[in-house]
Amino acid sequence: MVLRVLISRRWLTMLTIALVFAVACLFLGRWQWHRHEAKTARAERIDNHYLARPVPLSAAMPRPAARLPLPLEWTPVTATGRYVAGQLMLVRNRPNNGVYGYEVVVPLQLADGRSLLVDRGWIPNGRTAAGPSKTPATPAGEITVTGWLRPGEPSLGRTMSNGQLASINLAEAGAQTSSPLYGAYLIRRAEVGPSGERIEHPQALARPDTGKGPHLAYALQWWLAAPVGIVLVLVGARREHLDELEAAPARGGSAPPLRPSQPARPVKVKKARIWDEEDE
Repeated sequence: MVLRVLISRRWLTMLTIALVFAVACLFLGRWQWHRHEAKTARAERIDNHYLARPVPLSAAMPRPAARLPLPLEWTPVTATGRYVAGQLMLVRNRPNNGVYGYEVVVPLQLADGRSLLVDRGWIPNGRTAAGPSKTPATPAGEITVTGWLRPGEPSLGRTMSNGQLASINLAEAGAQTSSPLYGAYLIRRAEVGPSGERIEHPQALARPDTGKGPHLAYALQWWLAAPVGIVLVLVGARREHLDELEAAPARGGSAPPLRPSQPARPVKVKKARIWDEEDE
């Protein structure tokens, strides 16, 4: 039987390896599936919110200190306040259309005493990576900003000089501001200042990518690959079993039983003709 071959030490080892491979494929497929779900949810948030009508900041964030809930990411809002130009910060190593530079973030002081960190846009690197190019002037006076809310980014654990950030981490940015920050930051879409005043802006950030990537295809590939090792082991064990059966007669062993055949017909005795007997 094939089972007798399969329970040998060599084939059990190969079967164990095949099972480990199958389990790994299942987990890798699950990981890719979760990434596909996350990308799909993010694309839906952007598609639903990006071109929606802006709402007041207080309506989107009734609890300013609380972290922005993920379903509200990319919600367009309007906020009115004054920029604290002396607390402008530059976020290093930020790509925009494939070119690295800085993002310019400035606290917007609101009437409730808190500040909303506003990402005004992007500027390229200067002559060296350590310094930026010219930063557009921060507008003075009361400004109404329209943009998209985003939760703060994780800290990269880097110690930066005052006036620079490694990421838009709200705790690290708050350490450089004079008032507590909202639990989200704003990506600028538009700014409206005092009537007739021209506002100079950094380059606007590109629209976020809503592609879902190849994660669904990768998940299916991993799941389809899971049983391959087990099938190969079973096919190999069966082939070895058949080879043993064929080699048994050559080793003096008993041949495999043949299929039952029909009984042989009796041989008819040929009768001699009389004239042949007389001729003899």
